[in-house]
Amino acid sequence: MVNIDKILEEAIERDASDVHLICGMKPMLRIIRELVESKNADVLTEEDMSEIYDYFIRGNIDKDNLYNKTKKLDMSFEFENMRLRVNISSSNDIPLFTLRLIKNDLPKYEDLGIPDVIRNTVNLPQGLILVTGKTNSGKTTTLNALINEINENSNKKILTLENPIEYRHTSKKSVIVQKEVGLGRDSLSFSDGVKNSLREDCDIVIIGEIRDRETMDAAIETAESGHLVIGTLHTKSCAETLDRMINFYDIKDQSSVKYLLSSLLKLVLSQRLIKGTNGKLVLIPEVMVVDNIISGLIRKEKLGVSEIEDAIQSGSEKGNISLINSLASLFVEDKISLDQAKSQIEEKNIEILNRTIMQLKIKKDKLI
Repeated sequence: MVNIDKILEEAIERDASDVHLICGMKPMLRIIRELVESKNADVLTEEDMSEIYDYFIRGNIDKDNLYNKTKKLDMSFEFENMRLRVNISSSNDIPLFTLRLIKNDLPKYEDLGIPDVIRNTVNLPQGLILVTGKTNSGKTTTLNALINEINENSNKKILTLENPIEYRHTSKKSVIVQKEVGLGRDSLSFSDGVKNSLREDCDIVIIGEIRDRETMDAAIETAESGHLVIGTLHTKSCAETLDRMINFYDIKDQSSVKYLLSSLLKLVLSQRLIKGTNGKLVLIPEVMVVDNIISGLIRKEKLGVSEIEDAIQSGSEKGNISLINSLASLFVEDKISLDQAKSQIEEKNIEILNRTIMQLKIKKDKLI
């Protein structure tokens, strides 16, 4: 018989970010990006997987029906005051589980390495701000740090739409309403939640994930109506984010969407996380501030990814931070190795990286 409590206790004790429970394997813990076996559990059997399923479902008929119908389920779960994001899926018709451990104490904004330009942008009265990155790039943590920053310093009404809710916020200077998205929850879909926010007298709407045209439409409409909208997308760069948003639409509609985005989009933060030289995760930010130059590039008939990247690289005085500049700065500060920096960019950009590193070192030596 599998002891799930013991597995979760070990994960918390070893500061794991995720737990993977897969039939035929020992429980696997993700610790600072590395997957390691549990020390306190045996190989999981089919019977174990059924027990784990019952442990998390706890007789909830709606959740059981949804999983049996779709073979997937996202839910939140609490264990010893620790919140978990639980994903249940299926392999060979046997449930498997991916658990994300969410720390109760949200890291301080300053400790995350988020550029100051982001903090300044969330004070805008309206517009669209996007936090992007691949899975496990820390988007949710950044998003919640931004919510906390607003909550502590501004008098706003903030509505969040999440699937599932990970961090629970307590209203401070702001009023915070958190809604969980999904069948049988607070809102059927992200797009429904965003549309209804127009009737809820919100100042800021947080969209946990923009994954389709309908949600993108609702986000644009909400920003256009005078709200600040902050959302996330699963993209790996600022330029790719623009491309993804535009490609939600048919070719005949793209021209009008580009015009709207060029005026409503205020900033895109694209982030990555890698293990630093001290063994801890380091945030690598790329920031695109939408100024007149980038607005013009968005409106062009054909979006040029290289043109966007060049505009970010040359617009540092406006708050832009290119991926290359982030990597070079972190290397000069001895937070990542040169090989790590090079692994994050294409071969053609290695020379630019080396040149940027040299410039930063010269600047640093002059300050000393």
